[in-house]
Amino acid sequence: MDKNVVVAEIEEIDWGGSRAEDGDTVNKTKTLSSNVHDGLPNPLTDPVKCSFIKGDYLYFHYGCDGQDDRGWGCGYRTVQTMASWLCRNYFPFKDKHRAPPSLHEMQQALVTMGDKPASFSCSREWIGTFEASLILDCYYNVPCKLVHVRGGGAELEHVAVEELHRHFEKHGSPVMMGGDRDNSSKGILGVCTGDNGSYLLVVDPHYYGGPLEKTELQKRGWVAWKRVSSLDQSSFYNLCMPQTANKGT
Repeated sequence: MDKNVVVAEIEEIDWGGSRAEDGDTVNKTKTLSSNVHDGLPNPLTDPVKCSFIKGDYLYFHYGCDGQDDRGWGCGYRTVQTMASWLCRNYFPFKDKHRAPPSLHEMQQALVTMGDKPASFSCSREWIGTFEASLILDCYYNVPCKLVHVRGGGAELEHVAVEELHRHFEKHGSPVMMGGDRDNSSKGILGVCTGDNGSYLLVVDPHYYGGPLEKTELQKRGWVAWKRVSSLDQSSFYNLCMPQTANKGT
């Protein structure tokens, strides 16, 4: 691979000192992969409509800051990916290389604002889309729209897909998706609709290891198109959509 391509997709980040204040630690990486969906082919050769995020972001995943959060930290990592987009597109000059809040900082913010008890700080408790909206509003003054999709089938295929198309066209920011039976956090970067159904462009925070080039992440399925009908049809889903349209930089 051309050396310039590797440099373009791996970006250094200033963690602001040790950000793994709590829990088991692993080696902290100084670099993170950026724009990891670039180059991934559309799932349909003749789509009716495709909508994507607009702008740059970094891919955050289990253990990337030195804290081993496997099994509980996926929601926090998705929030960090969303925060990296805000730093590069919402405050592109002021905060481009600023690290998003650490897992401990997010937990403490939820305690301080009264959403969680004191015991939540430094715990291994997970967060969902509602907590994600509180954190993004607290740190970046960005409100989020929360969309509840009661179940799979037609509602997931139509309500969620239509909301995502509108969101990416108007706001262009990454979306967090989570549910009850399917409670694994997902970052949603795009949606593609055809005559026989839709696909979601998913960036999965559950990868654990050193930074990989985007082609390898795509090959291993950490960044992939997922058919909507392949999601758990018995689970409800929630979407956290940062409302970033018409904001000054």
